[in-house]
Amino acid sequence: MKIKTKIALRYSIVTAILMAIFATVIYLVTVHDREVEFYDNLYREGVSKANLFFEAKASPEAMHSIYKNNIEYIDEVEVAIYDIAADLLYHDAKDIDIVKETPELIQNIVENKKNTKFYVGKYQAVGFLFNHNNSHYVVTAAAYDGYGYNKLHKLIINLVTLTIVSILISFILGYFLARRALKPVSDISGKMKNITANNLNLRILGYSDHDEFGELAASFNKALDIIESSFESQKMFVSNTSHELRTPLATLVGEIDFALLKERTIEEYIDTLRNSKHDATRLIKLVNGLLDLAKTGYNENKISMSAVRIDEIVLDARTDVLKANPEYRIDVQFMQSGEDDTELIILGNAYLLKTAFINLMENNCKFSENKTSIVSMFSENGVIDINFTDTGVGINREELKNIFKPFYRGKNKEFVDGNGIGLALVEKVVKIHKGKIKVDSVINMGTIFKIEIPIER
Repeated sequence: MKIKTKIALRYSIVTAILMAIFATVIYLVTVHDREVEFYDNLYREGVSKANLFFEAKASPEAMHSIYKNNIEYIDEVEVAIYDIAADLLYHDAKDIDIVKETPELIQNIVENKKNTKFYVGKYQAVGFLFNHNNSHYVVTAAAYDGYGYNKLHKLIINLVTLTIVSILISFILGYFLARRALKPVSDISGKMKNITANNLNLRILGYSDHDEFGELAASFNKALDIIESSFESQKMFVSNTSHELRTPLATLVGEIDFALLKERTIEEYIDTLRNSKHDATRLIKLVNGLLDLAKTGYNENKISMSAVRIDEIVLDARTDVLKANPEYRIDVQFMQSGEDDTELIILGNAYLLKTAFINLMENNCKFSENKTSIVSMFSENGVIDINFTDTGVGINREELKNIFKPFYRGKNKEFVDGNGIGLALVEKVVKIHKGKIKVDSVINMGTIFKIEIPIER
């Protein structure tokens, strides 16, 4: 069931409930008013006939004649007059006798001294004391309110008809209004169907940011931005990966083919093996970098986090870098202001942090003539600051905005080999740990990578 149909149905249900309550209240009020009004009519009719009997001295025969003539056309009131001793003085239709006045009823009316109202089957009746010449008499009047019940019956039919018509009208109007209100959703849906993998640049435009549909369109556009960015990143990743893998593999195969062209000396074979090892090492490093980069793309909630010490990870990273590159020099400086070493503990992934630190240390050393990286760290205001400093060739200001893009290599690539994965990996690791990374660089003076990681317990 579509949303506009659901809205129309719910609107109709609410209307039906309100109309039912409204109709019920009207019916109950009308029933009460009819009853009260008819009791009043009975009392007036009883008083009128009592006055006719006592004041006008009308004969019982004349009054009987009036009653019989009227009863053929209307629901005539049957009136009876008794003295307080329960002796009958007059009765409109003794043979019918709707009320069937008993001495107990007469006595009850006398003692009550107020109008006594009651039902006899479907008939309404009233009994009251009538005073004439300082003498008290008991008058009863009874009749069936055919006219009133007929009006009630017509009222029920009208109310039911009105309720049904109102529900139908409310459903039609609700459907129309819901269709008008939800038309932007249909338009957005139609536009979304036209967006495919081949035209992810399309966007949903023309909606105000101040209503829900504008917010929905903005959310779709934001999602499309993310999807388009992911597609572009994937394309670039596949393209660059293919290129980076193909180059060392082609070089490695070329070295082997060259060695197999003819018989060579032991020294030449050793040179070939050295070159092959170099290319294989580059390839392994590239593959490891790609794997680490892929790990940073996992859902952050699925990356295992635990309490780790930043200083220990930095020292472990230093040990691994020096082990692989004995010619490098890494100077680690702890600038802890207090004695509380727990300020260097964060919630993080030790492997990813270590990988990022290794990349930054190697980056410092590779681009410095003295092959030195100065690592300084300190904790302040719930944030751990780690700086990686070198005195190398520096980075052009125009290139700073691109250095964290995967496979990007600046003009300084002529100084050392690389694949452009390291800094992209570092940035992702820092973001996973909800940190920030900034770069300050001066040409021919050096570069500082500044990392800020919040302390979370």
